[in-house]
Amino acid sequence: MKTLLTLFAAMSAIITPISAADPAPAGKTETAIIGGGCFWCVEAQYKMLKGVKKAISGYAGGAVDNPTYKQVCEGDTGHAEVVQIEFDPAIIGYKDIIDLFWLAHDPTTLNQQGNDIGTQYRSTIMYLNEEQKKIAEASMAEAQKEQTGKIVTEIVPLKKFYSAEDYHQEYFANNPTAGYCRVVVGPKVAKFRHKLEEKQKLQEAK
Repeated sequence: MKTLLTLFAAMSAIITPISAADPAPAGKTETAIIGGGCFWCVEAQYKMLKGVKKAISGYAGGAVDNPTYKQVCEGDTGHAEVVQIEFDPAIIGYKDIIDLFWLAHDPTTLNQQGNDIGTQYRSTIMYLNEEQKKIAEASMAEAQKEQTGKIVTEIVPLKKFYSAEDYHQEYFANNPTAGYCRVVVGPKVAKFRHKLEEKQKLQEAK
């Protein structure tokens, strides 16, 4: 397994527009499901990382089958906006995916990221098996040590993932000049990249 330092060093420097994810590999991939506010932001952030093959925006955690974006936005479905991340474990591990999750958003705000408010924007990790659950819980415990507020991220088993409508996929890459992308997604992606670079510098200094 390559270290996070190697991962950071290999990370793409492109911020906008974000290039499409690498083609799916012929070998083994694994899956992670996370939600940290608007899925346009999370998708764009994780597509920056080497080893991430796909990042698919979607919905999960609710009780409504095949929900639409409108239904989820109304807040009555119970679903959260999440991203299904398919990654090559030989390049980036599940622990790396989760460790970076705490840098990608504010896990201390309940049902809110910035001006996006509602249960659909909750901070969530939806695990696929017990090993992922253990990794997520351990990672959260470590992340809490660096937070001044209490982390409110839910760690729950995945029920079912529903892919969002086509126009949501690669939204930032396809709409870099849209108002929300310029004001919210672009700055959030840039901030994520900055945090990764700062973390890399700290590791190099040790």
